[in-house]
Amino acid sequence: MMPSNLLALYGLKFNPFAQDIPVEAVFVSSKLDHFCWRIENGMAREGGFAMVHGDPGSGKSVALRVLHQRLTRLPDLMVGAITHPQSSLADFYRELSDVFAVPIKTHNRWGGFKALRERWLAHLEASRRRCVLLIDEAQEMSSQVLSELRLLASARFDSQALLCVVLAGDARLPEKFSREDLIPLGSRIRCRLAIEAATVDELLACLNHLLAAAGNASLMTEALRQTLCEHAAGNPRILMNLSSELLAQAAQRELPQIDEKLYLETYTATQNRRAKR
Repeated sequence: MMPSNLLALYGLKFNPFAQDIPVEAVFVSSKLDHFCWRIENGMAREGGFAMVHGDPGSGKSVALRVLHQRLTRLPDLMVGAITHPQSSLADFYRELSDVFAVPIKTHNRWGGFKALRERWLAHLEASRRRCVLLIDEAQEMSSQVLSELRLLASARFDSQALLCVVLAGDARLPEKFSREDLIPLGSRIRCRLAIEAATVDELLACLNHLLAAAGNASLMTEALRQTLCEHAAGNPRILMNLSSELLAQAAQRELPQIDEKLYLETYTATQNRRAKR
C-alpha cells in the first residue's frame, strides 16, 4: 500500500495501480457489463453454470469482483465464494457448509448433499432467485469436485437448477471440460466471458479511467500513457506493474508528473542490467 504522504504528493485518493483498488474504480468494458447483466437478470433467477476464462493478468478476478458487488446489491440474493478450489471432496463440502451456513457432518455425504439442496430450495422459494456461487481459479478444482458440484446443483432429473455457479480460470479451465468425465458439466455452461488480449485502445481507456477515478487524470503525460499501453503486451496486469514502478520512481524523486523521460531512464537501465547478466 502506498503511504498517504505519497498519495498526497499527486493528489490521489488511492493508488490506481494497486491490486486492491475500489471496485467502483474498476474499468468495466462493454463485454464485462453484458456478462454481469446476464448473470443478474437471467441466471440468478434461472440458475446454471457460467464461465470466465482468459490468460493470467487479463482481468478474470477483477471481473468476479465487479460481478460480486453487483449481485450483492440485489435484494434477497445470497452470494457465496469458494476460496480454496484445490480442496478434496470432503473439504469442499466443509467450505460449502460454511458459505451457506448449513451444518454438515462430513462423514455423512448424503446428509450434506441433502441439507445443501434443501437450503438452496428454501432460498429459491423465498426470493425467487437462485443462490450464486463464485469460484476463482477454478482450473485448480479436481474432476471429482466439479462432477459433484454438477450433481449438487440440479434436481428433478436435471430439469431444475438449484444454484447459479460462476467459474473463473485460465486457459486450462475450458480445456478441462473437453475431458470425457467433465463433458456433462462443460455442456451445461450457458454463459461465457472469454477475456482476450486487450488492444492498445482498450488498455488506454482503462488507464485513463483509473487515473481519473484516482483523482489525477494528468498524473502521466499523454505520450507516456500511449507508450505504456503499447508495451503491455495486451495484458492489464503488465500495464499496472509498469505504471506502479514509474509511480514509485516519480514519488521518490518528487517529480511533478510522470513522463517518457522517466520511463526511458527506468526501463533502459533495467534492460542494460539484464543484458550484462
